[in-house]
Amino acid sequence: MHNKLANNHLPTKPYMAGLAVPVRELHAGHRSEILSHLLMLGDEDRRLRFGTQTPDEVIHHYVEGLDFNRDAIFGVFDADLNLTGMAHLAYLPEIKGQPHAAEFGVSVLPEGRGQGIGTALLERSAVHSRNSNIQTLYVHCLANNKAMMHLAQKAGMTVEYAYGDADAYLKLPPANPGTIVNEAANEQWADFDYVLKENLKLANQAWWWFLGRPGHAR
Repeated sequence: MHNKLANNHLPTKPYMAGLAVPVRELHAGHRSEILSHLLMLGDEDRRLRFGTQTPDEVIHHYVEGLDFNRDAIFGVFDADLNLTGMAHLAYLPEIKGQPHAAEFGVSVLPEGRGQGIGTALLERSAVHSRNSNIQTLYVHCLANNKAMMHLAQKAGMTVEYAYGDADAYLKLPPANPGTIVNEAANEQWADFDYVLKENLKLANQAWWWFLGRPGHAR
């Protein structure tokens, strides 16, 4: 079941991808969380994510246009259920005679960096791509986006630079039983993690409501 080619092109332990950092697939009901996440990015982070200066109205338009039936969107939530990291896996139009490709875009809030969130989102997207019959994972970004370039090179992507932009490619092997089991395990783990955080948040809110009731202050 272990796939040697997958090991050569993905971060270590590909069938445990995302288990250390639970990555949840998002749906249309998460549109407000996605908008809040992107609006929290500073000017430079927006420029690196979208390749240009990106005002609030452009982000609103981008989020409104997300097609959850066509593309795949993944997210990582913190203990307060804030969307700390987000990846957009956009399926590119199929061209006869060329490998079917998907474009990967990612953003992580400053407080979530250095925790492996970007790597987990890339791993999750790569496994999902393989299970969706995608042969090439593609990244287009500014050449000075050091975080994205580091992430791409760490994953074994081939990087090409031209005129201030960078294109990175990762050829994906076909799906196998291991990738299917991996994605199912990711989904279950991420759902469990989300429910656990949600219950803890509700319990904390109830506790503080109790402590704050009139006549109970000490």
